[in-house]
Parts: sequence; C-alpha cells; structure tokens
Amino acid sequence: MPRPRKHRCCRRYNADRIFKPQGIPMRDTQNILLSLDEFEALRLCDHDRLDQEAAGKQMGVSRGTVQRLLYEARHKVVEAVLGNHSLIVNLKESEDNHAGLHPDSGKRRPGRPRS
Repeated sequence: MPRPRKHRCCRRYNADRIFKPQGIPMRDTQNILLSLDEFEALRLCDHDRLDQEAAGKQMGVSRGTVQRLLYEARHKVVEAVLGNHSLIVNLKESEDNHAGLHPDSGKRRPGRPRS
C-alpha cells in the first residue's frame, strides 16, 4: 500500500488555465494536463526565482518533491509547445488535496490543520 499523499500548499485560482496554439481549434489539439502542484512549482522556481529548498518549504514538501514536480512540469510545457498541443493547468483535480487554502488570497484558512 503506497504512502498517503502529503498535502501541498498552492495558490488557488478561479478557473483552469488553458493555452493552445494560435489558429488551431481546440478540438484538433491533444490536451496535456499540468497539475496544480506542478504549476505551483514552476511558478515558485521559474517565475519567483526561489530555489527548490525555499519552494519546498512554501509548498510544504521536500526539495526532492519540488525537483520531481519541476521535471514533470517542464517536460509537459516543452511537449505542448513543440507538439502544437493544448496545455491545460488542471486546477479542479487538486482542490481536495489543497483544501486548506483561502480561495482569494492563497493563505491558509484559520482552523484548518496543516499536514
């Protein structure tokens, strides 16, 4: 039996983010799903320029987990760009796993236990 998945602290967004090649209808593209935690690792390390250790502390996971998330996320982004695929940041699948976050600010709700 695998270990239970550790909860990850991620910023909450109102809706999925979808990026597709210009001029190609969505129905004609393959969809590549990027999970919320993969997107959050990309945001923290590549956009906010945090090192993997600091990103891991902010997300509540180990540096090794951040490294794995970055590897998967970068692979998916490059695959989508090179293959003319749609990239969907799938935020709904992770809502149950990230239920301790306030929907507007991304801050923890009071009274919710940290895992």
